[in-house]
Amino acid sequence: MTTHHATSDPSRTPGPDLVAARTRALEAAVGAYDIRGRIPDRLETDVLFALGWATATAMAELHDTAEVVVGHDMRPSSPGFAHAFAAGIESAGFRAVLLGLCSTDQLYFASGIFDLPGAMITASHNPADYNGIKICGPRAAGVSLASGLGRIKDLAPQAPTHNDAPEVPVDESAAKDMRGRYVERIRTLTHVDEVSGLRVIVDCGNGMAGKLLGEVFGTDAGYAQVPFEAIGLFTELDGTFPNHEANPLKPENLLDVSRAVVDQGADLGLAFDGDADRCFFIDETGATMSPSAVGALVAEREIARAKAAGVAEPAVIHNLITSRSVPATIAAAGGRAVRSKVGHSGIKTLMRSEGAVFACEHSAHFYFQEFYGADSGMLAACHLIAALANTGAPASRLVADYDLYVQSGEINFTVADPDAVLAAFAAESSDFPASTIDDLDGIGLQGEDWWVNLRKSNTEPLVRLNVEASDPDRLRELTAQASEFVEARRQ
Repeated sequence: MTTHHATSDPSRTPGPDLVAARTRALEAAVGAYDIRGRIPDRLETDVLFALGWATATAMAELHDTAEVVVGHDMRPSSPGFAHAFAAGIESAGFRAVLLGLCSTDQLYFASGIFDLPGAMITASHNPADYNGIKICGPRAAGVSLASGLGRIKDLAPQAPTHNDAPEVPVDESAAKDMRGRYVERIRTLTHVDEVSGLRVIVDCGNGMAGKLLGEVFGTDAGYAQVPFEAIGLFTELDGTFPNHEANPLKPENLLDVSRAVVDQGADLGLAFDGDADRCFFIDETGATMSPSAVGALVAEREIARAKAAGVAEPAVIHNLITSRSVPATIAAAGGRAVRSKVGHSGIKTLMRSEGAVFACEHSAHFYFQEFYGADSGMLAACHLIAALANTGAPASRLVADYDLYVQSGEINFTVADPDAVLAAFAAESSDFPASTIDDLDGIGLQGEDWWVNLRKSNTEPLVRLNVEASDPDRLRELTAQASEFVEARRQ
């Protein structure tokens, strides 16, 4: 077992005030699956240094490893945070493999190819005054409070002080190796470099997709330009997000790419979030394509690939708020559908235990066995581009057979006692027509052609409502009924 070699220099022992300040920051910033908070009141350089020290120490305990791979996004605070985190790793007596600028899925890929735990400095889709850290185990394994993040949180306040810690240089060789192998993996899995005749608009949102655009579709990673037309919007890396938030979950952030698709007669639009691990899709009419429908389509492709490789009944995971079209497609394609809770850490763990070839969430996270079980917006995008080229049908037609239901989208309610609201919802479920109760994640009610799910947030005093039905009228009725129930019990 590897042991850490933190300095015993008494001049670097943290005083009680520093320990208390770090503890307060960590209580506010550490969530169920990652670390995130406003800067500088929740996260600042000393806290990142302490978290680097604690991450290296915890990963040595859990995985007997002496190295951690680190990357960062384009937010103004991210380079300094990454260097502080890396310095913390090395202060613990371990080695930081610093990649510099990369997307979150590139960090996961690096964790996979180097077989190392990893840390990505990013706040994903959050506004410009946020930052955070996504941590994974070796080979991109999911990390949650129960599987390492809690240990990191407990260790960090006792890290030595950040005094005069030397700056860790970017490992240019490792970064170049990762980029080249990342592009090769995506092109090999999707054959997107053989696609021609398409025009694709890519809204990078001033996030990390602006860098991926030139690497995956262009020549920046040493590969030939793809033969189709990829037109970038807001490609300049700018963590102040001058054009719109890099959060494609909000419909207003999809307006630019939607207009560009229609105005330029494009076949498809892509909209990435800030760290580019998630992608939303726009069809040729400018309409947003259902992430569940996209997930069903990609699941079908991954099942076919696995069956061609000799897997009799490939497993595919979907979280419980994806559309019913997803498990139906999986079954029709000869796969085995496995339901999961919402959340990337649990899904990644379940992918390993089930040997699943693919997983999807309605929030547009798509996970691939051939990508170390990690989520990749770019890999999902290239699958869709390849499918579009193969069928010759317009994008709206491509997913129509997988888009058979209507959904409410996630509706959030601030409540005083989320557990009490969920308990009351379960107790009064008979108010809903012919429902059965499902408690996999929150409280789910199932009808013949509809479902309702109410679950609580892991980080905020919120309950989250999702509803699906076979027609808009039924959807409106069920959404109104569930919403009124929660509104009456806010306090």
